[in-house]
Amino acid sequence: MTDLPPAPSGTQDTLFGEMHVRIEGQERVTVFGENVPTTVLERDPASEADPQIAIGTRDATHLTLTVDGVEAPLRPARGRLRRRTYRVETEYDGARYALVPDSVPSSRLTRDGTHLGDFSSDGDETVIAEWVGATARPVDASIGYALAAAFGTGGQPAWMMLADTVSAAIP
Repeated sequence: MTDLPPAPSGTQDTLFGEMHVRIEGQERVTVFGENVPTTVLERDPASEADPQIAIGTRDATHLTLTVDGVEAPLRPARGRLRRRTYRVETEYDGARYALVPDSVPSSRLTRDGTHLGDFSSDGDETVIAEWVGATARPVDASIGYALAAAFGTGGQPAWMMLADTVSAAIP
């Protein structure tokens, strides 16, 4: 569904075929494929980039998400102690999407509260989606891949982060 040249890496999605994720520095993530709409997530290049986040920030005022050329509001949570604080939410075409960490390596994608699939990514061009049932639509895949690549997936539980902090403080 796009005229972009092939991305350096592609993934064979079980429902939607070849998916491409292109990351341009910390300024732009583009997802496209033969069977999905193009989704682009951009960071304002004038904003400060956090090296811990693939897209460079979790501040929505510096981010723009477009799906098939239509802007969609983006609400990344702040990313603090609990896993849920690393969630990312957006709305597109009347549907509410959320990508929420649910284990150390992966995050759950929901549309209007319905679990669509689980995504794994280290915040790079390699994104793996495991779909739950066959209710996912092409736009769901495009949004899920973009959010996973831009923000990464998964997160440690609070008790594990606390244990790491305590063990690091003990001589």
